[in-house]
Amino acid sequence: QVQLVESGGGLVQPGGSLRLSCTASTSIFNIATMGWFRQAPGKQRELVATRASGGNTYYAESVKGRFTISRDGALNTLYLQMNSLKPEDTAVYYCNAIVRLPAPNQYWGQGTQVTISS
Repeated sequence: QVQLVESGGGLVQPGGSLRLSCTASTSIFNIATMGWFRQAPGKQRELVATRASGGNTYYAESVKGRFTISRDGALNTLYLQMNSLKPEDTAVYYCNAIVRLPAPNQYWGQGTQVTISS
């Protein structure tokens, strides 16, 4: 079982910044893809950003230019740097990991609340 623990959420004013962290219980070198999803009240969970093991990244159009996904392999940690935050970014943010061994599987963190409000 791969455990993912998110942290870094909180309340911030529009235009502010937050950095989310996701620490895995296994080396992230064993994880094919890691990413961030978010779910706002009354809305479907949506993909925010992903980073594959080879370094390729993907960003939702709504966050391009504002969010950056990165990792620290030594700390088994994935980050999401969020700048120029908007009220529309308010959601619970979830870390996600896809592994290939011993068999393909997908894991989720418990989520961390991000609230953008003045």
